[in-house]
Amino acid sequence: MSQERQIFSLKQVVSSIRKTLETRYQESYWVKAEMHKLNAYPSGHAFPELVQKEDDKIVAQITATIWKDNLNRINKAFAETVKEPLREGLTLLMEVKIVFSELYGLSLQIIDIDPNFTLGALQREREETLKRLQKEGLINLNQSLNFPLLPKRIAVISADSSKGLSDFNQVLLKNSWNYQFFTFLFPAYLQGDMAIPSIMGQLERIKKVVQHFDLVVIVRGGGGEVGMSCYNHFELCKAIATFPLPVLTGIGHSTNLTVAEMIAFRNAITPTELADFLIQAFHDFAIPVQEASQIMTKGAQRILEQTKTQFASETKLFRNVAELFISQQRFNLSDTTKDFRNEVRAITLGNKARMTALQGDLKNFMENLLKQTHEHIKDHQHRLPLHVQRTLNTRQTELIKLEHATSLLDPVNVLKRGYSIVRYNGQTIKKGNEPLSGDRIELETEHDLISATVEASVKKTNND
Repeated sequence: MSQERQIFSLKQVVSSIRKTLETRYQESYWVKAEMHKLNAYPSGHAFPELVQKEDDKIVAQITATIWKDNLNRINKAFAETVKEPLREGLTLLMEVKIVFSELYGLSLQIIDIDPNFTLGALQREREETLKRLQKEGLINLNQSLNFPLLPKRIAVISADSSKGLSDFNQVLLKNSWNYQFFTFLFPAYLQGDMAIPSIMGQLERIKKVVQHFDLVVIVRGGGGEVGMSCYNHFELCKAIATFPLPVLTGIGHSTNLTVAEMIAFRNAITPTELADFLIQAFHDFAIPVQEASQIMTKGAQRILEQTKTQFASETKLFRNVAELFISQQRFNLSDTTKDFRNEVRAITLGNKARMTALQGDLKNFMENLLKQTHEHIKDHQHRLPLHVQRTLNTRQTELIKLEHATSLLDPVNVLKRGYSIVRYNGQTIKKGNEPLSGDRIELETEHDLISATVEASVKKTNND
């Protein structure tokens, strides 16, 4: 008889596993892993997913638990040391206990997290970003751009509710000198993991309309350093370094410059200081212009006074010369007038003599012309009746010929020559009035009217 099988319930099995693990893993352990997801709940607890990666591939994964009190304590320590709250994507050094539940399975209970380890990791990320930027020649790329003479058109990357943005606009747009600026807001997250894709996305938007702006500013409020590690991210810093316009930062903290601030065209501790810098750029342009305007005004006044003096002198000289010239011209005019009068008198006398001679010649010419015309008229009077009689005789002969030709075409004469006239429906036969077989037609001869019936009708061809 076979040995009877021993059967265990599921609860017995998992309870055995729990007891074995509790016996084996009674102490806590320090574990290094990446927090893949935080999974914070409204209750205040968090159930993060911990992973280990090799060559960007996950080689180990486990769920963990952070109870509310521990999470609050850890977040406070993070904010004091790392200057930002606990977040996803960080590599952490955690004190954990291995726990097993009959309902929820194996997990790690996180008791504490060493913020100094994370701070060191973030510092290493900052140094690695600097090295990569240096290797690719991007450290001073944005700073090598030409700063606009008058930075009037400004693309602003900030949160629309940021106090830093409000301070920046207050200083910039309400300056005492009434310098005119145009600002356009590209809203973005400014701290934490969301800041990196958010700011980079807005830089790409600005790049599409880059011709409408002179520079870009990134401003945020507050003086704390919480959530500033995003400004050490390589891709974000590369986007700033390679941007085609100068990028200025005023992200509100005074120590430990981020890489983004180091490679930007200019950085300021606060948005207010950044706005003052832009106003100063207008000052740097306006003051030389004002000084040049004053110099030009004084120079113009001096030239005007000199010109007035010279003009007065020239006017006086001109008046004297003009008076002398007019006096001389009056004397010359008097002589010219006398000569002109004598010349006109001589010409007039000569013209009168010529007119008298021309009158005699014209009279003789007219008398001869009238005599010749009279003779021509007499000649035409003699020849005109003969010409008229000859013309009448010629026209009478032509009329007799036309009368004879017309008589030959008279239908009565045509009938006398043996021809007849054929009619259909009372009209001569022609196109459009053609009889058909069986129709009655009439034939008129010189002496008779004959009625006949058509037996056949054949169309004539062109060759007929």
